[in-house]
Amino acid sequence: MSDRYEKLAARIDERFEEQMKRVSSTCGELTYELAKGDLIEIATALRNEADFGFEMLMDVCGVDYLHFGMDEWNTSDASETGFSRGVEMLPVILDESDTFDGRRFAVVYHLLSLQHNYRLRLRVFTGTDNPPIVRSVVDIWNSANWFEREAFDLFGILFEGHPDLRRILTDYGFIGHPFRKDFPLIGNVEVIYDADKGRVAYQPVSIEPRTLVPRVIRDDNRYSADLKDRTDG
Repeated sequence: MSDRYEKLAARIDERFEEQMKRVSSTCGELTYELAKGDLIEIATALRNEADFGFEMLMDVCGVDYLHFGMDEWNTSDASETGFSRGVEMLPVILDESDTFDGRRFAVVYHLLSLQHNYRLRLRVFTGTDNPPIVRSVVDIWNSANWFEREAFDLFGILFEGHPDLRRILTDYGFIGHPFRKDFPLIGNVEVIYDADKGRVAYQPVSIEPRTLVPRVIRDDNRYSADLKDRTDG
């Protein structure tokens, strides 16, 4: 992290104290986490106050942390013959009446200050509410309009106060939210032309599920270090 950004971080820590918690970043971006109840207050201050001046919202995206930090592989118990894939199915949430883990869904905001040439990333978790919901920032940054619609469409995150929260990428009759980690990769329905009805219609998906995790590869003589760099002859 450059000195410029460390000075910005110091100003943020002094101004917002415990309201914003700095998050480590592997890519060197200044990232903060905040409670969703503080979102509007903090976003307004970051835009309006001269020390920050984040007048542009570059992007809003949803994140589903359902399987974050979990490992599918279980090679120690996988068979040594056949086509064992050594994979365990991870748990999913299927009942929409349940509450979510408080840190499953997050909304991430990417801010830009043109006057100071700063970039800042904010992360807000939606909590246990089902459906997940946070306040809309359209009244602060108008560019959030379509970004929030996209997060709603793909993740099912609701944005309270959004002027026109409806799907933006999927079809009118689409059911579910395709970027959720528990959404089936083959989908739930498929589109066909129904000759009897004389129109396009939906039907349950007919594609058979496939295992996309590669099968377990075990070492044998082909991977011997003595043979690795040998040329023919």
